[in-house]
Amino acid sequence: MSKVLVKDLVEALDTITGGRVMKGDDFSSGKNPFVCTKSSGIPGKAITETPGLVCGNMEQEIKKVAVMMTMTESAIELAGATGVDAMVSHHPMADATNCGGVLLKTYLGLYGIAGLELHEAFHGLHPGIAYLHGHKAYHVDIKYGGIPGNIVSVGDALPGINTLGDMLKRIEAFMGTGEDQKVLGNECELRHCGEITEPSIAAKGYILVGKPENPVKKILHIHPHTGFTPEHMEKALKEHPDVDTVLASISRIYGDHELGQKAKELGVNFICGNSHALEIMENGVPLARAIKMLMPDLEVVIFRERMMSVPLDDFGSKEIQDYGKEIADKYLVNKK
Repeated sequence: MSKVLVKDLVEALDTITGGRVMKGDDFSSGKNPFVCTKSSGIPGKAITETPGLVCGNMEQEIKKVAVMMTMTESAIELAGATGVDAMVSHHPMADATNCGGVLLKTYLGLYGIAGLELHEAFHGLHPGIAYLHGHKAYHVDIKYGGIPGNIVSVGDALPGINTLGDMLKRIEAFMGTGEDQKVLGNECELRHCGEITEPSIAAKGYILVGKPENPVKKILHIHPHTGFTPEHMEKALKEHPDVDTVLASISRIYGDHELGQKAKELGVNFICGNSHALEIMENGVPLARAIKMLMPDLEVVIFRERMMSVPLDDFGSKEIQDYGKEIADKYLVNKK
């Protein structure tokens, strides 16, 4: 086995992204379009994406790499406990935000872990998300309307995908929704609580406008959380008048959202596919596989998040329930 360094992993990520990883003075020169700052205008909450090494030493030897969507304190603890040397996060990292309220250098440095990110630098590199949802994209714009990350694609339905119902069946088969449902069912039974749920089940695919038997031929694929608006939809459908179905994935819409209303007005189907909770399969698995192909001497693992919703009175052991009540009563509600 040959010795592998962090800089070798950075080079591999640069190869995977076709040269999009930050180099030299990219951070401040404006030469790298994938170094971008995002802000909602909330004071102090802006974040700049810096594809490549965020925290760590280029000369550090690494043997085990974890690929994930978002770095969290739970992920860092899992990495430290299982001998991970480098964490590759799809989403951008920020001090405190992605490390339990403390500094990245302090937390990752404690366990000797290098932190790397890609995000926008990884977007648009492969047709996999379209493929998983049942279409072959022939047009992709990763900054529609001039908005970085507002990814829009247009594609033709794949052979065998004839209806909205076919799309839902395909998604559930690839994502292993049935297996997740069984796991959740077993957990509900074990914990004697039927109200536990998690996003791969609660936010699975569904049809908002249309019926399962509605035909599908040409698909406009959007991601509502990126800033896609009804005006964008109207513009895109004028540019691609043969589109009969709007597909939302990563994020979705509910009820009488204005995007759904616009789809009804324009006479097209609207279907919601995978949620953000499943992007680890869509983007994480191909990224992890590419790293392994380029660096066969590395051990590569995938960190999958699983957020759970549990009713307060059913959460944890009797001991933790008593603890919560006592602490809340004595120190948080009835302060002495």
